[in-house]
Amino acid sequence: MYQVTDELKKNGFSINLVSKIIERNNFSKKFNTADYFCIYLVTEEFNIIVENEKYDVPPGNAVFIGPQKNVEFGNILGKEIYVIAFSKEFFDKTSKDSIYLNSNIFFNYRSHIFVAPYFGTNEYNKIILVERLKRFAETGNHNLYISAAHNAIESLILDAHLYIDHKNDQKEEHLESVSLVNRFTVILQRDYKTQKKVSYYASELRVSARKLTEMTEFVYGKSAKQMIIEKVAFECEKAIKFSKNTLSEIAFELGFNDEGNFTNFVKKHTGKKPSDMREVAV
Repeated sequence: MYQVTDELKKNGFSINLVSKIIERNNFSKKFNTADYFCIYLVTEEFNIIVENEKYDVPPGNAVFIGPQKNVEFGNILGKEIYVIAFSKEFFDKTSKDSIYLNSNIFFNYRSHIFVAPYFGTNEYNKIILVERLKRFAETGNHNLYISAAHNAIESLILDAHLYIDHKNDQKEEHLESVSLVNRFTVILQRDYKTQKKVSYYASELRVSARKLTEMTEFVYGKSAKQMIIEKVAFECEKAIKFSKNTLSEIAFELGFNDEGNFTNFVKKHTGKKPSDMREVAV
């Protein structure tokens, strides 16, 4: 299980070498971005798998990944690749900040990541980003350090906006749908174990269940109910195959009343019995 740094917990922001994070987490290369937004500064070529899609990233690029994404790093140990991680609460202070966070940069429905070149050489960016933030941290002035961190993130996001294909952007009247569905997927990742009804998520988003479904159908071509079912079914199958817990324990962990309901759900939505999945996994 990935251990979030103390700085990220305390400030909602951190910048670290990815190789150091991997070392700190028993050399595991698998992570989940959880509720955090991540920007990777790529100084050397490496590959990354996000939501089972592999991406090869050349040097001189910044990689933007939104919340609740499963990430696995490839050839990264020993490479000087930094990750800036931050929470919505840390960055989202104004309406302008909200627009940045809900843009195609972090919620690009065509891809799980957004890649954009950063300006300057690798060494230059190391100085203005890493060393600069380090200097601000050393001043002991917490507010000044946080302001500098916010400024650094904003600069990277602004630069990335130069590389958005605006010709393919959604029309303005559809931006609301994309933003709301982005928030729905984040809440779904957080609460799928305990909440499996569309009405709950609609209430969290302060829209009607019908409105939420209209928006998910526009963005993903699926109803909100279908997205919930697919998420729960995926997590059920993953737990059955890879968890050492009993089926009853897995059913309880995933919010089912008993093993019978769990088994019926899995069989209905995957076409397989949990016991058969486990036999195949073994």
